[in-house]
Amino acid sequence: MSGSLKGILIILSGVVQGVGLRWFVRQIAVTYGIKGYVKNLFDGSVEVYGEGDEASLKAFFDEIRIGPGHADISGVKVNWSEYTGKYNDFRILS
Repeated sequence: MSGSLKGILIILSGVVQGVGLRWFVRQIAVTYGIKGYVKNLFDGSVEVYGEGDEASLKAFFDEIRIGPGHADISGVKVNWSEYTGKYNDFRILS
């Protein structure tokens, strides 16, 4: 990996559940070598947490904020954090 290691927490809102968004996010995460998770939240939004090098995380974010064709993402919250190293892969959580 090149660059500094970081964490990123993203909350996506809008029409984001039941549209294949979690599978889409996982596919993009695997493409960029991002470790972490994606899960639906009770309020109808989707939480994404990823760790990796900063450049990969930025590219990952740029792709997932657009979403798959059936999603309609109207809100995006982002919070950068320190790298923890506690994830070994990228998972879809229920």
